[in-house]
Amino acid sequence: MRDVVAQFGGAHAVDAGDLAADLSRELFRVFRVIHIDHYFEMQVQASHYPDDTMVLHMLCKICETRRPRRYCPGVMGDICSLCCGTEREQTVDCPLECEYLQDARRHEKLPDIDPNEFPNKDIEVTERFLREHEHLLLQAAGSLLRGTMETRGAVDQDVREALDSLIRTYRTLESGLYYETMPTNPFAASIHHQLQEAVKVFREQLARELGLNTVRDTDVLGVLVFLQRLELQHNNGRKRGRAFIDFLRQHFPMPPSVASGAPGAAPDSPIILG
Repeated sequence: MRDVVAQFGGAHAVDAGDLAADLSRELFRVFRVIHIDHYFEMQVQASHYPDDTMVLHMLCKICETRRPRRYCPGVMGDICSLCCGTEREQTVDCPLECEYLQDARRHEKLPDIDPNEFPNKDIEVTERFLREHEHLLLQAAGSLLRGTMETRGAVDQDVREALDSLIRTYRTLESGLYYETMPTNPFAASIHHQLQEAVKVFREQLARELGLNTVRDTDVLGVLVFLQRLELQHNNGRKRGRAFIDFLRQHFPMPPSVASGAPGAAPDSPIILG
C-alpha cells in the first residue's frame, strides 16, 4: 500500500512539475509575442508620426523643408542640393576648400565683361608691359592674396574696393602730389594697407640690391589696373563671392608676410574684423 501511495503521489508530482514548466513556457511565449508586436507598432508609428526632434534632423538646415543631401561646412549642418546651389556665397560663407564649391567653380559661367567698359581705360596694359614687370606683378598679386586671406571675412567686393582706392592713390602720385584714398569699408582698408606695405617693401628691397629705384609709380599703377581688370572678369557677382580670390590662389604664389603694422594685427596673424 505504501508503495502504491508513493508511486501514485510520485507520478502526480512529476505531472505537476511538467505542467508548471509547460505553463511557464507558454506564458513566456505569449509575453514575447506581445512585446515584439508592441515594438513594431511603435516603430511604425514613429516612422509615420515622428516627433519634432526627428523632423528637425531629417530636414535641410537652411530651408527646413527638403531632405538634406550633403554636409555643408558653411552652416555646420546637412542641407539640400537646391539650397547649396542658391545660397552658395549668397547667404553662406563657403570655405574655399569645399568640394561642392570647387565643383560649382568648374561649371560656373562668369559674367561677360566688355573691355570697353573697364575703368581706367586711359591706362594701357600690354603683354610686353606684363613681361617686363613680371616680378612686380607676381609680388603684387601674391601680396593681394595674402592680405585678403589674412583679413578674415573678406570677399571679392572688398578686394575690388581696395584695388580702386590704391589706383586712385597712385594716380595722384603721377601728378606729383600724394593723397592716400582709404576705403571706409574696414575689410577693404585692411587689404589696401597690406598690399601697399608689401609693394613698398618690395621696392625697398630692389633698391638695396640694385642700388637704384627700378620700380616707378607708373609701373605699380599699371599692375594694379591689370589686377583690377582680372577681378572684374572673375567676380561671379555673388554677395559673398570669392571666385577672384580662388583665382589668385590657383595662379599666384603667396609671398612671405611683411610686418604690416596694421592696428591690432601682428605679422603672420589674421586680421579679424567683426
